[in-house]
Amino acid sequence: MLYHSLNQLKAKNLDPGKYADGQGLWLVKRTKHAGRWMLRLAVFGRRREMGLGRWPDVSIAEARERAAEARKTLRDGLDPIVEREKEKFGANRLTVAQAIEGCFEARKAELKQDGDAGRWMSPLNVHIVPKLGRLPIEQLDQHALKRVLEPIWHKKTEAAAKALNRMNLTLKHAAALGLDVDLQATMKARALLGKQRHQVKHIPSMPYTDVSAFYRSLVDMDGVGPLALRLLILTAARTSEIRLATIDEIDGDVWTIPAEHTKSGKEHRVPLVPEAVRVIRIARARSSGDHLFASARGKPLSDMGMAAVMKRRDLTARPHGFRATFRTWVEEQTDTPFEVKESALGHAVDSDVVRAYQRSDRFERRRTLMQAWERFVLSKAH
Repeated sequence: MLYHSLNQLKAKNLDPGKYADGQGLWLVKRTKHAGRWMLRLAVFGRRREMGLGRWPDVSIAEARERAAEARKTLRDGLDPIVEREKEKFGANRLTVAQAIEGCFEARKAELKQDGDAGRWMSPLNVHIVPKLGRLPIEQLDQHALKRVLEPIWHKKTEAAAKALNRMNLTLKHAAALGLDVDLQATMKARALLGKQRHQVKHIPSMPYTDVSAFYRSLVDMDGVGPLALRLLILTAARTSEIRLATIDEIDGDVWTIPAEHTKSGKEHRVPLVPEAVRVIRIARARSSGDHLFASARGKPLSDMGMAAVMKRRDLTARPHGFRATFRTWVEEQTDTPFEVKESALGHAVDSDVVRAYQRSDRFERRRTLMQAWERFVLSKAH
């Protein structure tokens, strides 16, 4: 028969302090009338303390019963503290939708503007959450993923691939929380879905021989869209960089695009040719907010702002295609070194080792190139 040193009356009369009941069970009294039960264990050779509840809410008999269950779990080769945490997670099961949201919040800081725009969440909200959102994340397997992605696997290849990749990150996030998830579920789903019938589709671009005439037509047009297109052509910048450009990013004939607006995640300086400076001056005068190209409400120009101008002209080319137009012109009409050509587009061209010693961003050489491009764009000979 086990001997216990405490009883209900004795526990009630004890002063604040720590009192052993036996077999590692202790009553820790903070005051005369309140305390907690604590069990001392040697878990895999390491001393651990496990709380068993408040006293007197948890009686001596219940505390002894909880202690006995913990010791049995330990004899079975398991850590009773870890097993209790797992039970807590099981009682409040995390759904697929909740796990996705948690993963997104954890990664949001590294997503640049994608975090604010919700682009990271978009393929998941469209293709995963509506059908699997309420499913406990621990029950998610390759068959469920295959079922929801199969209809779009070959039709919407990019969206399907992004959804599967982000579900892989979500499962890793859930595993980090201590949940029993299948970390290979996305890999297995990919094996079941097979190789995608994917054809790379390049954004339609305008032949560089047509750029001069098109630019002159933009000069005669009114509105924010044509103005933004003019700066896009003159700088070979990305459409998002143009749309999100703010007035304070411009300093004379230098436009410094902040890291959060670039695809590389690094600050990029753009040399502004005289025609670009004129466009910016006009845009500044018309802007109703902090953004250079703002809508009537002061918000940045929408994704369709520049594309609509080209669609109305029945053009197949799209705004982002002017980067390819510029790159083709540089390749065929100049003898510009590769590093300068790529740097003009904001691409990283040096290895980490080279960048450690090569501190120049080739700004002046890029300025010379953009001046030649300006002369071409403004020329009437094409």
